[in-house]
Amino acid sequence: MKTVADALTCAVRMDSVRKTYGEGATAVHALDGVSVELRRGTFTAVMGPSGSGKSTFLHCAAGLDRPTSGRVILGETDLTGLSETKLTELRRERIGFVFQAYNLLDSLTVEQNIVLPLRLAQRPSDPRFLAEVVRSIDLHVPMNRRPSALSGGQRQRVAIARALVTRPDVMFLDEPTGALDSRTARQVLDALRHAVDLWGQTSLMVTHDPFAASYADSVLFLADGRIVDQLPRSAPERIAERMAQLGER
Repeated sequence: MKTVADALTCAVRMDSVRKTYGEGATAVHALDGVSVELRRGTFTAVMGPSGSGKSTFLHCAAGLDRPTSGRVILGETDLTGLSETKLTELRRERIGFVFQAYNLLDSLTVEQNIVLPLRLAQRPSDPRFLAEVVRSIDLHVPMNRRPSALSGGQRQRVAIARALVTRPDVMFLDEPTGALDSRTARQVLDALRHAVDLWGQTSLMVTHDPFAASYADSVLFLADGRIVDQLPRSAPERIAERMAQLGER
């Protein structure tokens, strides 16, 4: 039985989560009984071959998609029975998202993009914390500039700042460096790692890149909708070797 202490130290828990698309002979089991705990203040990477269930894993863990069966628990909140309205509120107030495509609004300035989640939640913006977030991820651009005038790496750092400014319980990242060159990707990953080390920001990142995964405290490997292996923080070469072994399955 889970204790109060477990709830306080566990940011996200998935209990026997299954996600099935379709029915009968054409059914696809994207997740097949996944059980895992993500501890608070840790950075976890999720890797696996194409079609292994990585995106479904992230979507279910973040409350973007409902499991067919099983439970997803954010802190002490069981997401299973929440209405769509409650899930929307929870995602807005307790979860941060960073995607490969940035999803910034060019009609807004950099600062307006960053604080947009706070405005939507009708929460005040703390100028001192905003400045601290911007400084911590090395976002050295004028706050009144539009995203279209920024480089890809700068835009992704704006997206990270937007995710961090709400002080989320968990930050979910879907291929955050997928559209960046290697030098810019390293800068973005440094920023993500710094957020974990500085604020204890719990983060879950789906990636295909062993170099990106090497920044995480642990790497989960998915295959056929199941967790088949886990590595503690490792060099890119070790992670790539394990991925190659999965490809030989």
